[in-house]
Amino acid sequence: MAAIEACRTEALGGHVAACANCGHEHVAYNSCKNRHCPKCQGPAARDWMAARAEDLLPVEYFHVVFTLPAEIARIAYWNKREVYGLLFRASAETVMTIAADPRRLGARVGMTSVLHTWGSAMTHHPHVHMIVPGGGLSPDGARWVSCRPGFFLPVRVLSRLFRRLFLDGLARLQRAGRLAFFGELEGLTSADAFAPWLAPLRRVEWVVYAKPPFGGPEAVLAYLGRYTHRVAISNARLVSADADTVAFRWKDYRIKRGNRMKVMRLATGEFIRRFLVHVLPDGFHRIRHYGLLSGAGRKPNIDRIRSLLGAAPPGKTKAPELDPCTPLTLREPCPDCGGPMRIVETFRRGERPSARAPPRKAAA
Repeated sequence: MAAIEACRTEALGGHVAACANCGHEHVAYNSCKNRHCPKCQGPAARDWMAARAEDLLPVEYFHVVFTLPAEIARIAYWNKREVYGLLFRASAETVMTIAADPRRLGARVGMTSVLHTWGSAMTHHPHVHMIVPGGGLSPDGARWVSCRPGFFLPVRVLSRLFRRLFLDGLARLQRAGRLAFFGELEGLTSADAFAPWLAPLRRVEWVVYAKPPFGGPEAVLAYLGRYTHRVAISNARLVSADADTVAFRWKDYRIKRGNRMKVMRLATGEFIRRFLVHVLPDGFHRIRHYGLLSGAGRKPNIDRIRSLLGAAPPGKTKAPELDPCTPLTLREPCPDCGGPMRIVETFRRGERPSARAPPRKAAA
């Protein structure tokens, strides 16, 4: 919270930039670079997108969502690193296992997974968004195996394998003493109590949702630009804030038709509490790549697939639009004439710039 409060203010220092053509000047305060800061994620998303644009393939892409039941989400709240990590592993193994089955696709696939832990009202709702190319390499790597147009893998089969893999993994974490329990669930530290508590969750349907395929690589990139570096709430959703109350827009998914957008008003303390629920442990990666898209093998795998498809590397793709609250940096051209911006003054933490242009700050 201290980082977010100081972000883009004189507390972190900054610089004065001037246009090389028309002389327009603006003050740009330094970023806190905290990954949970709404003001810092626009530029970070743009850089990440530029790197990912080179990986796009000329095939259908599918969006699959894996969601944890509310009972598991409660345990995840106390054990973020362990349970969120298991969510990543179990969902990726599920897709790779089903895709490799000769009765399904019979291919090695790759995916990019993004962890979100919130619902629209900032409640705790852990789920993984997975972007998967619609096909994979044959087991011998000699050909590209495409899925059926508009269909990737059966969601019920994915759901049941995901449920089994996740619950088995959760039981192993509990037996290893790597889970903490509190309140009325404190007794679950005992294996004798934990197994009966898990049993009903093995019989209910878990939510795995496959959305229709994207409309092309550009749509995939635009989607990733919106999702990969998102935080629990963006500045654009804020309506008002004071010492007592924060109001923000949220989407009510219980409404099937008509206007789902509503305004929620929370006590300021409750708003801050909900925001902090979604802060991840230090060093925990919320964007991960698996299968053909993982590690050092990603580039040769992509080159191999392009060769099999007879496709050229993708051209330059337009970067996603930045949030209007994102402050100007040297990356953006002059807002008056479009000329290049140059640093003409720097100032340290706690200092103020000389009397030049008024500071350009992000919205609170």
